[in-house]
Amino acid sequence: MTVSRKLITATVLATALAGCASEGELVVTDGVGITAIRTACPAVGIPDYTGDVTVFGQAGDKSVGNVDLTASMTNLRSTCGDSGENVYTEATFDVLVRRTDIRGARTVTIPFFTTVLQGGSAVQAKRIGQVTVQFADGQERARASGKAGAFVNRAAATLPADIRERITRKRKPGDADAALDPLADPQVRAALDRATFEMLVGFQLTEDQLAYNATR
Repeated sequence: MTVSRKLITATVLATALAGCASEGELVVTDGVGITAIRTACPAVGIPDYTGDVTVFGQAGDKSVGNVDLTASMTNLRSTCGDSGENVYTEATFDVLVRRTDIRGARTVTIPFFTTVLQGGSAVQAKRIGQVTVQFADGQERARASGKAGAFVNRAAATLPADIRERITRKRKPGDADAALDPLADPQVRAALDRATFEMLVGFQLTEDQLAYNATR
């Protein structure tokens, strides 16, 4: 499944510039000036409609009575090694699964994706992984943990020096551009987009599963 921009919530996009807050790269939002700072670490999130999956028993029947199992991705956490030419980010998460038929032991394997986006829409990398959940006889709910990771090139995630200067330059009253928002400059905005990376993790859904999540 290709993760489209439509699947990314406004929250995920808004946090893309936040990254790992510490001494490092600039963070700016709509408005003049700097609002925070970040490292080259990408923001990590779950795209809209991909954090849950419902599996039905009989194909074509999406009624509640036909639900075989449901799963949710939660507790997404990330760590980032902000050193070297390539910045590595690792995410861990839990998968909570509930089945309707509790008879017998059962093994359930659920695929998930890890995607790196640049500028909110350009897919730079994608990998598919799996989480396996074990049910004992009579057990209705089970939990498993998953892990994902990705690299981001530091140079690509760093604003050019001239763009940084245009954003941070002190402007005095009377300057020709004193009242102008530097983010309104298309070149500045484009540079910010190019330097913005996200690592997105979610269930690898079929088209039918994705449509079900989007319309339920």
